Amino acid sequence: MMHVINWDKAGFRKLEKLTAQEFDKKRFKAVSKIIEDVRMFGDRALIKYTKRFDGVELNTNRLRVGEGDINKAYEQIEVRFVQLLKHAIENVRNFYRKRPKKSFRFKARDGVILEENYTPIERIGIYIPGGTAPLVSTVYMSVLPAKMAGVKEIAIVSPPTRNGEIDPHILVVASLLRVKEIYRVGGPQAIAALAFGTKTIPKVDKIVGPGNVYVTEAKRQVYGFCDIDMIAGPSEVVVLADRHADPSYVVSDLLAQAEHSNSTAILVTSSRRLANEVKKKVDTGYVILVRSLKEAVKVINSIAPEHLQIMVKKPSQIKKKIVNAGAIFIGPFTPVAVGDYIAGPSHVLPTGGTARFYSALGIEDFIKRSHSISYTREALEKVKDQIIKLAETEGLEQHKNSVEVRFSQSEKTAADDCEKTVSAAKLTADARDIKDTKETKDGKEDAPKENPKENPDKPEDHRS
Repeated sequence: MMHVINWDKAGFRKLEKLTAQEFDKKRFKAVSKIIEDVRMFGDRALIKYTKRFDGVELNTNRLRVGEGDINKAYEQIEVRFVQLLKHAIENVRNFYRKRPKKSFRFKARDGVILEENYTPIERIGIYIPGGTAPLVSTVYMSVLPAKMAGVKEIAIVSPPTRNGEIDPHILVVASLLRVKEIYRVGGPQAIAALAFGTKTIPKVDKIVGPGNVYVTEAKRQVYGFCDIDMIAGPSEVVVLADRHADPSYVVSDLLAQAEHSNSTAILVTSSRRLANEVKKKVDTGYVILVRSLKEAVKVINSIAPEHLQIMVKKPSQIKKKIVNAGAIFIGPFTPVAVGDYIAGPSHVLPTGGTARFYSALGIEDFIKRSHSISYTREALEKVKDQIIKLAETEGLEQHKNSVEVRFSQSEKTAADDCEKTVSAAKLTADARDIKDTKETKDGKEDAPKENPKENPDKPEDHRS
């Protein structure tokens, strides 16, 4: 049954509850226990939880998919599937071909050099949901942005089916994209293995990919031990439609969303006629009735949906006012399925209202920025008083000293050099005097004997 919400104060409160991030204490504890077990017991914990949750008994040698498994997968799919994949893959490549900003260097006065360097993350893990609906498209939607960013090591984890295998389509796509590291493990235990590592699965620097509420909770809990892309939980769509929209399009798009487990489908409309027509054909989800499209924009930005479809008379005008949405699908001939499979931009999108601060998966998610700074003595001298004052304000004495020492040492060195110069000059002068005295003594004639009578200043001797 579809629930109708009128956009008023009471409706706003209902909407807040609908879109609020849920904290489930029992789920938190359950996931925390699984993560701790994987940290403590590694592969043994993975095998235990795979048997418990997936009904599959594995050993450590079976955790990783082998080349034989991949060759077998090719035999299990239709040949035309590979050709279909190549078209989708090329579209994704074309979209991400334009790389983000390259590293740059900025030279200022006095020899100051500032740099911003872009480097790819070295190793990532990608979670691919499996089970009853293996998300084959998520493989190329996640792997290609990482590959084009320059990531060297990519590991895929995906839960096994009841026969202990990963869906062959997932293996073939991974193979076509030259990803050779694939593991038969899913759920929170897979996220923990990627974050902390086991004997079989080396740890990664970042985890990306969608999953159920337990996988999402696990990603939330390991964040900080490694990076994650976003909180990508159960899927959701908001369809904005006015009286000009084709009801059959609206209904089909809401029903398509309902195919995902635990998903949310919402129609926002100013047309009561459309709302009533949709309610007759869609059993689940919500209808939010607004008085105008202006009010509809407020509703949508409050929800911050993963997918937003705009089916109104002038969609481009509405699009300009949307600030919170993972992906926007404009016009009657752009169903969400286009973005899910073939358009090019990744379909890994923020859910649960997190589009207010998270973005769609892209090349930037696999690149780190680092800064490089180089100052000369002259440059540092010009700003040293400012640094010293700021360090004093913050009470960080050694920060202050780290600047002062470079100049007190320089001044001491200069004084020492001056003293050494003066001493050297004095020694040189003394040496010259000694030399001159020695030369005079060695080169002069014997002095004549003194005649007392010829010396008027010496008294005569009257004793003779």
